[in-house]
Amino acid sequence: MAGSIQNIFKIPELKRRLLITLALLLVYRIGVHVPTPGIDGAALASFFASTQGTLFGLFDMFSGGALEQLSVFALGIMPYISASIILQLLTVVVPHLEQLKKEGQEGQKKITQYTRYGTIILSIIQGFGIAVGLEKMAAPAGGVAIVANPGWEFRLLTILTLTAGTAFIMWLGEQITERGVGNGISLIIFTGIVARMPSAVGNTYRLLSAGEMQLFLVLALIVFMVVVVGVINFFEQGQRRIQIQYAKRVIGRKMYGGQSTYLPLKINMAGVIPPIFASSIIVFPATLAGFSKESAPILKKIATILAPGQWPYEALFVLFIFFFCYFYTAVTFNPSDVAENMRKQGGFVPGIRPGSKTAEYIDRVLSRITLGGALYISAVCVLPSVLITQFHVPFYFGGTALLIVVGVAIDTVSQIESHMMSRHYEGFMKKGTAARVRGR
Repeated sequence: MAGSIQNIFKIPELKRRLLITLALLLVYRIGVHVPTPGIDGAALASFFASTQGTLFGLFDMFSGGALEQLSVFALGIMPYISASIILQLLTVVVPHLEQLKKEGQEGQKKITQYTRYGTIILSIIQGFGIAVGLEKMAAPAGGVAIVANPGWEFRLLTILTLTAGTAFIMWLGEQITERGVGNGISLIIFTGIVARMPSAVGNTYRLLSAGEMQLFLVLALIVFMVVVVGVINFFEQGQRRIQIQYAKRVIGRKMYGGQSTYLPLKINMAGVIPPIFASSIIVFPATLAGFSKESAPILKKIATILAPGQWPYEALFVLFIFFFCYFYTAVTFNPSDVAENMRKQGGFVPGIRPGSKTAEYIDRVLSRITLGGALYISAVCVLPSVLITQFHVPFYFGGTALLIVVGVAIDTVSQIESHMMSRHYEGFMKKGTAARVRGR
């Protein structure tokens, strides 16, 4: 491993890309601590301390703590993610977008442009909602208003600041993708989540020093965390490969086809979308209860029942995860289109007739592996509640955050690996792909 890390710095282009990536991520982390004008920081921190288990906590995770401080990056990259998901879903029902998707790189550029426009529109809407909401909020202790001078001047300034911050983050992500290593948007989310790790480690060390946690429990947790990360790594890279055979065709004096390949179907085809959607829906009543104060006791009762750690919350969470796993997979992957493209290229699954029978077979296989993927995501997302409520673990481990961290880490390491192997350097897996490539 040490030799592989040294090889990174022997490749000038890879070294430059890594330094650019780190520099841009550092700019992002600096911006997280730049506050929005007109906000009482102490009152805001007190308010957030009383709103655990709401949409604020979910958005704050993706913004890397920027929402809790209401910095210029408070909206984070969530408007871009929301716009991307909306465009992806609209490609199924809007013929123009579906045609653009089939046009390859040029069509993707147009969809990316629409995504940027959608990001700005969503940022303006969310910025206005945050500005209006902040004007009505006060710190639970003492009733100190969060906004000192409410009004349209504050609202317009907040909208402009937050929208500009989101646009800048979007630009940073695109620059990292183009000039750095890895997917820029994913790395920005990754950085925001990982930035909370030092505080978790410090809190654990404090409890250990005070005797509130036993050393054996800490060591057992470390081993358990390594095992969980290994399991996530296994499932994220797991595939069900359907063998495809191409018929031989004679064109002129040359023979084409005849080779055998496979169609890879990922176990977790939907990624982290199901837990994000599921948690957003479940914590919505708690979010409304936080705004409604004394006027909606029913909402407060529902929010108490659907608090993390309660069995109704966990049961609904798992059910929503299963629903969105199947729904999002069905929207983004069409077995009929895959089967039709295979038929046009002369490909077929051995033992299955081309056309509709192949589509039915692929759909059946996809439904089975999606069941396994939904079970895996549900187990990882319920894990934090089990650790906190049953074992009194003093930090949040698992859930959507861990899925994102491990997934982004795998993708980034794979890109670094490909850079190294393309220049005949040994990658991180000494006996893996790199060794086979060099042996050819």
